[in-house]
Amino acid sequence: MAIRNIIQVGDEILRKKSKPVREFDEKLGELLDDMRETMIKNDGCGLAGVQVGILRRVIVLDVNHMKIELINPEIIDSYGEAIEREGCLSVKGETGYVKRPKEVTVKAQDRYGNEFILTGVDMLARALCHEIDHLEGILYIDKVIKDYKEKKDKK
Repeated sequence: MAIRNIIQVGDEILRKKSKPVREFDEKLGELLDDMRETMIKNDGCGLAGVQVGILRRVIVLDVNHMKIELINPEIIDSYGEAIEREGCLSVKGETGYVKRPKEVTVKAQDRYGNEFILTGVDMLARALCHEIDHLEGILYIDKVIKDYKEKKDKK
């Protein structure tokens, strides 16, 4: 395993749409292992392939002590909404409030190509949405509610 460099905001690759994974081989396993190690080393809870310069639809998560790998994920259902603060390993030193679904159901594949369905609530739902957005070239800063902090602070 190896620690990979995390691409930072301003690099145009972060705005590109990732391509589906077609080959489930040792190279994919190595990428996932490197991504997990990179995420942990940088105190993250999620990392998408594009964030390490790989335009493939791959995500690793570590939320609520669950280590999850998702290949070719797609949101198939969502419910409710919640506004919470987010940050990103590709946007160092910044956070902002983003509205996301409170619950999402995702269809994906594991590192061997087996399909599965995962439903996440609260933090897991937020992490799934955040990382799947990365695969579409969308950053959380595109969705920040600009005046939310001020409204909340006035109360």
